[in-house]
Amino acid sequence: MKFGAQLWSQQTTWPQWRDAAVAAEAAGWDSVWTWDHLLAIFGPWEQPIFEGWSLLVASAAVTQRVRFGLMVGANTFRNPGLLAKIATTLDHVSNGRAIVGIGGAWFEREHEAFGFETWGSGFGERLDRLDESVMLVRRLLDGERFDYDGRFYQLRDALCEPRPIQEHLPILVGGSGPKKTLRTVAERADAWNTSGTVDEIRAKLDILDDHCAAVGRDRSTIDLTVSFPITIRDTVADAETAYADLLAANNVDDMNANPVLLGPPSLLANAIAPYRDLGFGTVIARLPAPFDRETIDRIGEVDALLS
Repeated sequence: MKFGAQLWSQQTTWPQWRDAAVAAEAAGWDSVWTWDHLLAIFGPWEQPIFEGWSLLVASAAVTQRVRFGLMVGANTFRNPGLLAKIATTLDHVSNGRAIVGIGGAWFEREHEAFGFETWGSGFGERLDRLDESVMLVRRLLDGERFDYDGRFYQLRDALCEPRPIQEHLPILVGGSGPKKTLRTVAERADAWNTSGTVDEIRAKLDILDDHCAAVGRDRSTIDLTVSFPITIRDTVADAETAYADLLAANNVDDMNANPVLLGPPSLLANAIAPYRDLGFGTVIARLPAPFDRETIDRIGEVDALLS
């Protein structure tokens, strides 16, 4: 298994976030992620929060191995050309460790606050916009030079230079909408992120398989990633206490996630194993600030039990 650390960008400082990213690399994590939100999404929205791409680029400059991405980027914040340029810049700063994480976006409050266009007629239109954007980002990252007149985007003699360091910079799509998001995953994505119980995710995989069959895609070519809140302690009680303290620091009582993995490495490994058996190769741990160094430092114990 691979493990990604999703470090919350709210209620933290740059030194805290940087040190957590560096610690994650030292402890053997494979990737580091953060949100793409401009207002806090847990607890009062007025809480402090950093912009995601900026955190990733800065952290790439002080690390050597871990990969970086947003979990996941808000498509409504940037047009495809700007997104391709930002991702390419991260790829160069990191020497080929960038991942483009992207989703349809959902938090209307931050769109209202900063004057972003929302999603027209509703969520269906938002996801249509996502699909068109992912297609254009892929073409730009792959070095095409082109004009485009689409439903949502118009490009004129567009070209992304320099090219990314990676020959094929991967695009990860987050979300599980059965009709549109999973169709975009099947047709355009290199990786997919989701969450939920084993039974819920098994049902999502069945839908993804149908979309893959419809577009002629081998689902095994899509990297499957799954996200959970994770806190490691030697006992469940100690993990629950540590997790509650982290939530309290963010002025929230619940992460509204199911399942939440709290306890010793053996318990976590047993909970993750069924997802591994479904084909998921990466677990992304949701880690609120102030970042729990014990969980960061001990993830290798969980990995060893899954090997």
